[in-house]
Amino acid sequence: MSDFWARRKAAVAAEARAEDAVTRAAEQAAQEAQLAERSDEELLQDLGLPAPEAIDNADTVRRYLRAALPQRLKQQALRRLWTLNPVLANLDGLVDYADDFTASASASENFRTSYQVGKGLMAHVEAMAASRDATEKTSVAHASAPTEKTAITAQEALPEDSAYRPPEKEAAGPSEGVTSPRRMRFSFEETAHG
Repeated sequence: MSDFWARRKAAVAAEARAEDAVTRAAEQAAQEAQLAERSDEELLQDLGLPAPEAIDNADTVRRYLRAALPQRLKQQALRRLWTLNPVLANLDGLVDYADDFTASASASENFRTSYQVGKGLMAHVEAMAASRDATEKTSVAHASAPTEKTAITAQEALPEDSAYRPPEKEAAGPSEGVTSPRRMRFSFEETAHG
């Protein structure tokens, strides 16, 4: 029996909370209607608050939120706070839909890409490779041009008793400048699905 009375007391309490919520909503709607009749300038002047565009710190926004103002003015104050706070004001181009990134041709005036349909980024890569080859050829040509004093043949450079020995690989650690490519290895186990 105590379970019945506990549920009954909970239902009565819930009913009272619902009635309170309805009366608060009615009071808030009446207050909003009364505030809607007055202009924003009058409301802000009566409360001694600046216009939402002139807010310069978070304390003013706090005063906006605590004051009896229409919701639209509170939202404008919060939007202004968003731009004031350096953490929140990260202007990355996505703020308030600054650009439509689906239409890249008209997204911004200086938008360019090196991608070509059917060719990809190949033209850009080929141009970089051609310029690198040209610089290598000129540096090799300058380095390989022998002068009369430095022209030495390979036989003269090595003493007669020394034989060519390839350099020994270092056992401890990778060699400087030369690294072997890293490759990923995958293995799959055959499992019966059933």
